[in-house]
Formats: sequence, C-alpha cells, structure tokens
Amino acid sequence: MSLTNDLNTKRLRRWRLILGGGEADSICSAGGELAGGLLGTDGLAMDKALAALYGDGQPDKNQDRSGGLGKSAPNVARWLGDIREYFPSSVVRVMQQDALERLNLHQMLLEPEMLAVVEADVHLVANLMSLNRVIPERTKETARLVVRKVVDELLRKLQNPMQQAVVGSLNRSQRNSRPRHNEIDWHRTIRANLRHYQPDYQTIIPERLIGYGRKRSALKDIILCVDQSGSMAASVVYASIFAAVLASIPAVSTRLVVFDTAVVDLTDLLQDPVDVLFGTQLGGGTDIHQALSYCQKQVRQPQETILILISDLYEGGDRDAMLKRLASLTASGVQMVTLLALNDDGAPSFDHHNAAAFASLGSPAFACTPDQFPSLMAAAINRSDIAQWAAKEDIVIV
Repeated sequence: MSLTNDLNTKRLRRWRLILGGGEADSICSAGGELAGGLLGTDGLAMDKALAALYGDGQPDKNQDRSGGLGKSAPNVARWLGDIREYFPSSVVRVMQQDALERLNLHQMLLEPEMLAVVEADVHLVANLMSLNRVIPERTKETARLVVRKVVDELLRKLQNPMQQAVVGSLNRSQRNSRPRHNEIDWHRTIRANLRHYQPDYQTIIPERLIGYGRKRSALKDIILCVDQSGSMAASVVYASIFAAVLASIPAVSTRLVVFDTAVVDLTDLLQDPVDVLFGTQLGGGTDIHQALSYCQKQVRQPQETILILISDLYEGGDRDAMLKRLASLTASGVQMVTLLALNDDGAPSFDHHNAAAFASLGSPAFACTPDQFPSLMAAAINRSDIAQWAAKEDIVIV
C-alpha cells in the first residue's frame, strides 16, 4: 500500500508541475493542502522556474500564455542557474531554447555573465553564430570559450569515425594487385598470405601482393558547399566540424564554401573550426546557382571530385540556371550529393520540387545525421551507389 501511495504522489507531483498553479493546486492537493505539501522544497523551486518561463497555468484570455524572467541580468542569471540545478541537461537545453523564442531573450547571449551559466550545445552555438556580428567586445572571448567547448566535444565524438571511414575507403579504392615495391601494403599482404608460411625458411612466400595506387598529393577533392540560411544553422555547425576533420587528412583536398546571396570561401580557416564558425553569417537570402558556379570553378579533376551541397534548396536566385549548373557538374563527372540537413533533428522544411529535380539530374537529396556522415563520405569515395547506401541506413531519398 505504501508503494502505491508513493507512486500516486509522484504522479500527482508531475501533473502539478505540468499544469502549473491556480486550479491545479486544488485538483492535485488532497484535503485542500497547499502545493508546498505536495511538491516539497525542490519541487517548489522547479515550479517557480517553470512558471517564470511558461506561466502559472492561468493565462490571460486575451493574451498568449507567457512567463517572465524580469528584465535585469541578475534575474536571468539566477533562473539559468536554477534550471541547471533542478533539471537534467536535455531539459535545460529545451528550456533555454524556449526562453530565447518565447521571451525574446537573445539579449542574454550578449552578456558574459549569461554565457557563463548556459548549457552549451549545437543549438546554442547556432544562436551565437546568428548574433556574432552584434556581440560586444566584452562578450566575444566568453562566446569563443563556449563555442570551443562544444566544438571540442563534437571533435572527440566525430573525428575518429570520420578519419577511419575516409582513410579506409581511400585505401580500398586505390588498392591494386600488381603494385610496385614502394606501393605494397605489407600489413594486408601478410594477412592475405598467412597460409603460405614456410616453416623451413621462417617466412611467408606471398602468392599475391596487395598495394595502393601511386602516391599523389590528393586522392580526392572534397567540396562542402553549405547554405547559411537560418533554418540550416545546426547543419552549418556540423559541416564546419567535418570540414576541419577532412582538412586534417593529407590524402584528400578539402574546401569549405558557405553562401547566402554571396559566396564566402572559408578553406583557409579550416585549421580551427571555431574560426570557421565565427566566419559564418547565419540568415539572409539564398543563391544556390551562384554558389554552385563558384564551386565548379574550383574543380580540378572532375572524376575525383565529391561535391556535397547542404541546403534546404529554397532558391532565391535563378532556378533554371541552378539546374543547368547542376547538370553541367554531374555531366563532367563530379559526384554530387545533396543533404537537406546535416543534424540530429531530421530534415526541416525544404523545396520538394527542387529536391526531385536534383535527384533526376543525378544528385540524390536526403537528410543525414552526423553519425551517418562518415559512412556517407566513405560510400562517395568508393563511388558506391548512394541510393543503395541510403536504403541500408533507412534513409528516405526524396
């Protein structure tokens, strides 16, 4: 019976926190007992933090439901500290994002005191990138520290899988069965010929040699062309991280191009993804044709070039010219892949008409998570069928 009562109390507490105050106090509290008796000290603190953002459950009928954190910096800083204390990180991030949207608190990101207590993640970085032209000098260093923390966490998670997938696929694509002496892959050759070990000579007599193709300064040219429009914010963050990782691999030549109505080449900043992110400018219009035109000028060897366009395909420029440019790129031998999103949230709103047109011209369009991106690059390097790869990953191509 005691266990049942405890479960009922927990359920009532959760419903009270969901519903807020007012009538919920009389509904959820037995015998007219005040909310404090049900929620306890920590529960009341959680309730206060939720009410500040979402209201107390009794909205004005003539107004949208909204809370209020007060206009002073101490109030906001105190609220940010409270939610970090009483809620898990995943909930804190949602509440921070809701505070930015519901209460228009972007101003809090311009104060170093605020940034010192927020929960940092990809979406916070995206918000900072959208504000980087108006961040005051006193806040810029704190903002860089916040971005650096998120970037370092992402690198720890994504760098090794990316490097292993790309280097492994390059090795496989360049392997040949008649290598010269300096092209022999000794590790793989020995493993493939272990059954030919000669005990009398204490050595292996290889039946076949496995090697790589002739060494070149770059086996593949990779161009990441990234849409900077507001809906692509998280994709910009992840694309910048992956571009920096790719740039660290000598066997590929990597270029990062970002665009809105103008095109900016950030390749020279790829040694530090934080510099790359502060070199972007989220928001603005979209001119995909102009971006593809610039990228085509950078193509040196079409058959060895992979062009990844990351965009929701809402073209603000000349659509016909964009499709002609795409057709020209694919006809020349450039391998084109279009990502409608590169994030964990799925595809945002995108232009279905343009996505279908891209697919018909040889550039399949789909959304991709950061965890899937290394495998995608490996498939592209091997010139595998991208549609088959997507099917194995349970990805729907538009």
